[in-house]
Amino acid sequence: MKERFLQLHILTAYPPSNVNRDDMGRPKTAVVGGATRLRISSQALKRAWRTSDVFETALKGYVGTRTKALGEEICQDMINSGVSEKNAVTWATAMVAPFGKVETEKDAKKEAEDEEDAIASTEDVADKKKKTKETKKVHLSQLVHFSPEEEKAVRELAKAVAARQFAPTDHEIKDLLKKEISAVDIALFGRMLADSPANNMDAAAQVAHAITTHKISVEEDFFTAVDDLNDGQEDRGSAHLGVTEFGSGLFYTYICINRALLSKNLQGDEALAQKTLKAFVEAAATVAPSGKQNSFASHVRASYVLAELGNQQPRSLSLAFNNPVHPNDVVSQSIQIVEKTKGDLDKAYGSCSDSEYVLNVGGDGNLDGLLAFVVS
Repeated sequence: MKERFLQLHILTAYPPSNVNRDDMGRPKTAVVGGATRLRISSQALKRAWRTSDVFETALKGYVGTRTKALGEEICQDMINSGVSEKNAVTWATAMVAPFGKVETEKDAKKEAEDEEDAIASTEDVADKKKKTKETKKVHLSQLVHFSPEEEKAVRELAKAVAARQFAPTDHEIKDLLKKEISAVDIALFGRMLADSPANNMDAAAQVAHAITTHKISVEEDFFTAVDDLNDGQEDRGSAHLGVTEFGSGLFYTYICINRALLSKNLQGDEALAQKTLKAFVEAAATVAPSGKQNSFASHVRASYVLAELGNQQPRSLSLAFNNPVHPNDVVSQSIQIVEKTKGDLDKAYGSCSDSEYVLNVGGDGNLDGLLAFVVS
């Protein structure tokens, strides 16, 4: 793929929704240009895309697994195969240790004891001790992104040591962590292993937090739930009262993909790199985060996608929305401002791309044309 950078500028209209919540359950926000905007974090977007049916269908067998629990699973598998619990814990710990720090039951007990001084009641202490006894025996302290090759190797080694009933060798354990992998999500979004920096991978895709092009107000929905078996003879009140917060708006999302780095991360497999680009772009245009979907059914498609290819230094068009768009006809105004800002930047700095493709719902372009363009 000759052009190094693929840049995507996406406008997506969300109805009343709460697809990405903060720690208080409210829609995430950001202040931009002095105005409050709704925000969807890049983490929420990337997870929605890489776990989508679009991604899984197109790239089955090439998607990794982010988990802390692989050690627990292989430990239980070995126990089920007749390995003693002591050996299963020791061997499972050794097999996942190359990927990160492992918390054992002893670690969890020590942590619980340290926290007991801060627990107010005797009942809370008892509950904490009970939970400690239920702690899994082999647990990675941080999420680790395993490639399909690595997960397969770990599970196969666990099966082999269970069959032969003796510990994995140092050589076998060393071979579990792979430098050359085919996990497309790791190739796109990168991986950091603090204890194994040689196996880190730089992300080929950069995804900005999505923000609304206009100012917003987070609204509240007061709701009640009625008990179906309450006949109203003694109590006509609701069984539950609650408040859900939500917002709506047109979001601008900026994505930059280094196509050369993506190919490099996939060991030069150009066919797989092209499949990855197509699946990623389709997911970005058609898949929304899953937060509160049962309450709001906010399944959306992009209203507008501007895709650019070139070797020039990438640049976002977020400047277009530093001043919030007027609420009248937000979609068409936002499209006009994006295209004007692109023209202004090209005039000031020279062309920032060699070629472009536009998908505009109700106008030109379509998904098939967009996907053909991004791998051209």
